[in-house]
Amino acid sequence: MAKRDYYEILGVDRDATPEEIKRAYRRLAKKYHPDVCKDPDAEEKFKEISEAYEVLIDPEKRANYDRFGHSSTREFFGKEGFDWSDFTHFHDIADLFERDFFGRDIFEIFFGSRGRRPGPRRGDDLRCDVEISLEDAATGVEKEISVFRTETCDLCNGSGARSSNDVRTCPDCNGTGQKRSEKKTIFGHFVSVTTCSRCGGSGKIITALCPRCNGSGSIKRTRRIRVRVPAGVDDGHTLRIRGEGESGIRGGPPGDLYVVVHVKPHEVFERRGDDIFTEIPITFSQAALGTEIEVPTLMSKARIRIPAGTDSGTVFRLKGEGMPRLGRRGRGDEYVRVKVVTPKRLTRRERELFEELARIEREKENRGSIFDRIRDKF
Repeated sequence: MAKRDYYEILGVDRDATPEEIKRAYRRLAKKYHPDVCKDPDAEEKFKEISEAYEVLIDPEKRANYDRFGHSSTREFFGKEGFDWSDFTHFHDIADLFERDFFGRDIFEIFFGSRGRRPGPRRGDDLRCDVEISLEDAATGVEKEISVFRTETCDLCNGSGARSSNDVRTCPDCNGTGQKRSEKKTIFGHFVSVTTCSRCGGSGKIITALCPRCNGSGSIKRTRRIRVRVPAGVDDGHTLRIRGEGESGIRGGPPGDLYVVVHVKPHEVFERRGDDIFTEIPITFSQAALGTEIEVPTLMSKARIRIPAGTDSGTVFRLKGEGMPRLGRRGRGDEYVRVKVVTPKRLTRRERELFEELARIEREKENRGSIFDRIRDKF
C-alpha cells in the first residue's frame, strides 16, 4: 500500500512554516492519542502523524523529502521504515501536550510517574496589615499584631501519631513510599514507579492518631507577634518577617510573614515622598506689614518670618523638618503655604478701621487718575 503524502497527513500546505506544522501535529496528536481516541486504528494513526512530523519539522529531512519523496526516508528510517526508535522529538510531545486530558504529565502516561517520595515542603507565606499614624512613620514604632496560622502540633511534634510506637512501616510498599509496575505502551516496555497510595509516599502509616491534631501533624493557633516598623516607611510599605508564616510540611521550614503598613491621613500634613506640606492662615495685616508666626512640625513647632507684602499662596521651606529617608541619611523638608484669609465677622472698631483703609485706598486711586491725565497731556 502506497504511503500517504506527509503534508496531506498533517493537513498543511507544502510551504507551511514550522509553527504551522507544529500546530497541525498538536491538533492531530491530541485527537488520535491512544489514551483518548477509541478508534481501534488510533495507535497506527498516531504513529503515522508522528512519522510525518519527524520528517517535516526537521529542515534537512524535509528538504530531502520535498526533492525525492518517500524514497528519501530510507536514508534515515532504514528499509523497515519508521520506528519509534527513530523518533527524536519526545521533548516536543511534552511541549505540545504539557498536560493530558486526565491531568497527568505526558511522560507519566508513557513512562509512569517518577515515584519520588514526597519530601519536606516549605510552609506558605502569610500577609497581615497594620495601620500607623504619620508621627509613628516619622519616628518608627513597635506594633503587636495577631496572626492566625498553622503551626506544628506541639504534642506529636508533627508526626500525627499518638506516640512513636503508633508509627509503623507501610506494609504495601515496605517503607519505600513507592510501588513499581510494568507497562506496555506504543513506545515499548517500561517500568512505572508510582507513589504508594496507602502511605502517600511517606513509607509510614499511623495506627493511633494524635488526639490534639487528629493525625494532621499541625494545628491552627493565633499568635501575638511584635513588629518593628522603621522610621520613614511610606503607605503600602511591606515588611518581611522570616519564619513567622505557616509551618512547613514533613519537616520543611516555615513560611514568612509579610506585614503591609498603612499610614493614616493626617489632619495637618500631606506627605509627598520624604517631604511634608501644610497650609497656615494669616491675616491681611500680617501679610501687609510682615510678622513672625509659629507653625507646627512633625516633632514640635517652628517659627517662620513672613516678610511685609507677602502674597497669599507664598510657600516657605523648613529644611530638614520632613520625613526620615528610609535606608538613607537625612530627612526631607517641610513646606508651609500661607493663605491670606478674609474675616467673616467684624467688630465695630474693625469695621471703622477697614472703612478708613478703604477711604485711603480710594484717595490713592483718585490721585493716580489725576496724575495719569496730566502725564497724558505731555
